[in-house]
Amino acid sequence: MNIGLLGGTFNPIHNAHLRIAEAARDRLGLDKILFIPAATPPHKELDGEISFKHRCSMVALAIADNPHFAVSDIEQQRGGRSYTVDTLFELKNLYPDDQLYFIIGSDSFLDIASWYKVVEIFNLCNIVVIERPEALIADPISPLPVAIRSEFCYVHEELRLTHRSGFSVFFVPDTQLDISSSSLRSMIRENKSTRYLLPDSVAKYISEKRIYLK
Repeated sequence: MNIGLLGGTFNPIHNAHLRIAEAARDRLGLDKILFIPAATPPHKELDGEISFKHRCSMVALAIADNPHFAVSDIEQQRGGRSYTVDTLFELKNLYPDDQLYFIIGSDSFLDIASWYKVVEIFNLCNIVVIERPEALIADPISPLPVAIRSEFCYVHEELRLTHRSGFSVFFVPDTQLDISSSSLRSMIRENKSTRYLLPDSVAKYISEKRIYLK
């Protein structure tokens, strides 16, 4: 089975997250996408300290009508800082016979050389880069750590980097949905409509639980 992995704070999850997951699934023929809310992200403070339970519940509501999508609380169960490499090691053990595809934005890929134990990540799974207009990648090799650039080869006609491990970095065109969780939190605080930006079930949950109001 081919399994996509989409991590994030999902604070809150919105329609662009869902579209990114569907674009990756369609482009690469993935059987399932696991949405993995970060419990304690190492590089980001959670605005308003919205609990993991709330964020996980919103993800579950957002994906309820898609049989290819599922939510995983693996980072909460493990505890501690939510480093990508640790999550991938654990998922590799849980799905030893499956192909894993870790989905990130091009903004994250441009910064990937600074990630914790990034060299190990390239030996654990495939990476799917969703290209965004504000973070264009002119040279797919240049964001990689200098020490391992020679381990990759760019296949232009397939829009992917191949790695000597056998895994690849795939590049998927932007989904053209410019939505951010931070802007949505501001809109909610200002009592502005978020219709068509959030799944209705998530908007209802936020209203009922009265979160993001401060």
